Amino acid sequence: MTLDPKPIPRFLADACRYGIPDGRFAAKLSESFVEACAAIDDLPPGTAMPTEIYWYPERTFSGRTYSPATAYGEAVMESGSEPVRIEFFGYVSYLQPEDGDPHDFTPTADFTDVTALDNPDWKVDLNDEVIGEWNGEHGRHADITLVWGRTLIEAAYAVSAEIAELTVDQDPVFGDRFTLVAPDALKKYGDDAFLEVKVWTERGKELATESLYEESPSEDATPKS
Repeated sequence: MTLDPKPIPRFLADACRYGIPDGRFAAKLSESFVEACAAIDDLPPGTAMPTEIYWYPERTFSGRTYSPATAYGEAVMESGSEPVRIEFFGYVSYLQPEDGDPHDFTPTADFTDVTALDNPDWKVDLNDEVIGEWNGEHGRHADITLVWGRTLIEAAYAVSAEIAELTVDQDPVFGDRFTLVAPDALKKYGDDAFLEVKVWTERGKELATESLYEESPSEDATPKS
């Protein structure tokens, strides 16, 4: 047996089982998500709540199922200025028993005024949220991160999450949407390592690589959303 020099957690979440939520279940999720949008602390006064929610494939991690979402809206960011487009993003997590109805719905939401509609050069539109942590030996640590988004290029078939040159999760593209659960901000393996999302064709050709960060990861880098 060869010892693994980088025992990094891989493929931590269950594969997607149900795809994009729809029907009455999507309506239930939307009600919960809009409540979280309305409760955002720094939401500009008078911002209208979203009426059309875009749902993403669900993933289950550590006993909870996560259904990510985005929605467009408009807000006046500064007094006296014109309304600008904003995007709400977040998820609803819940318990999904094998036999029974989902329950214990817990939503989270935030917003940004940096959107894909205003950046036509983007190839991937990403959102992310830390949902847990992993602790290894000798102080090794990673943030377990929910990543969801849309591919903005043709022929996208699947996405993968990679860190320290290892694939740690992958997911098919549902229409143009995907969801990943993967370790990010890996520490104590030498240089810190950060997550990248890669988009692939059906034949395994790489179409795009996208970081979760505004700039090259460093102590000063910040997540995109």
